[in-house]
Amino acid sequence: METIGTPLLWLVFGVVVIAALLVDLVLMRHGGPHKVTFKEAAWWSLGWVALALAFNAWLWWYSGQQLGAAAGDRIGMEFLTGYLVEKSLAVDNIFVFLMVFSYFAVPEVQRQRVLVIGIIAAIVLRAILIFAGALLLAKFHWILYVFGAFLLLTGIKMIMAAGKAPDLEQNPVLRWLTGHVPMTRGYHGSALSVREGGKRLYTPLFIVIVMIGITDVIFAVDSIPAIFAITDDPFIVLTSNVFAVLGLRAMFFLLQGMADRFHLLPYGLALVLMFIGAKMLLIDVYKIPITVSLGVVAATIGTTIALSLLRPQKA
Repeated sequence: METIGTPLLWLVFGVVVIAALLVDLVLMRHGGPHKVTFKEAAWWSLGWVALALAFNAWLWWYSGQQLGAAAGDRIGMEFLTGYLVEKSLAVDNIFVFLMVFSYFAVPEVQRQRVLVIGIIAAIVLRAILIFAGALLLAKFHWILYVFGAFLLLTGIKMIMAAGKAPDLEQNPVLRWLTGHVPMTRGYHGSALSVREGGKRLYTPLFIVIVMIGITDVIFAVDSIPAIFAITDDPFIVLTSNVFAVLGLRAMFFLLQGMADRFHLLPYGLALVLMFIGAKMLLIDVYKIPITVSLGVVAATIGTTIALSLLRPQKA
């Protein structure tokens, strides 16, 4: 399993991520549970994107100094493309998060806490999946074809399901949880469980956190193979993935009031998955350049967002 990840690179990445999470948690605790405004979400979103691009610039510069200008350019482009792919696919997570929050009528002031816990869990789970995937690819090259076929079929399935709201009532995980976990009838502030009559009962907030975590794992199964089509270096895969996930909470609050305006975006995400799946299947025949991949992903997402705004969904 070859990687550019030196001890220094891993240390810098770890310090940046931990510091960013601590700042986020401290500021969130200082502000207390509150409804996040569009302006606040916009500033946070810009901050997370700026942090990712700053790390990208530093990685490009450092790699160029250590490995040569050509290698630095390649590594910088791979990180940027991976970040854009993961950031784009994260939008699909947000649509499902919105449905979960609406289904359980989660109070606005508690949504921040749920998303922060979900993001921390997502970073840990994605790291495990990425290293497992990297080990498998290092030993079994043919798994790329499995990933490619899976992404192609997932993209086709997404196009067929676009415009249809998932039926949470029929979700097997939710049905099992509500049938086996003793629950309270209402929320108790930010508590995940309470004791009533000598019995431990879990609040709906606990169920929501579990559903958010499971949802992210399900989407990670789609998005992580997608980034392996761009690079098989676990350091680039993990760093671009984590930086995309870090901004998920801010992006949720930024888009929660505009989800209906991007009604064509699911089609764009499906086309991105199909393109990346095809790229994986063709990898031993023709290796599509990173610049082309970046252009296709950016153009596809940008076009579907523009068309969504130009042709609003009919009520």
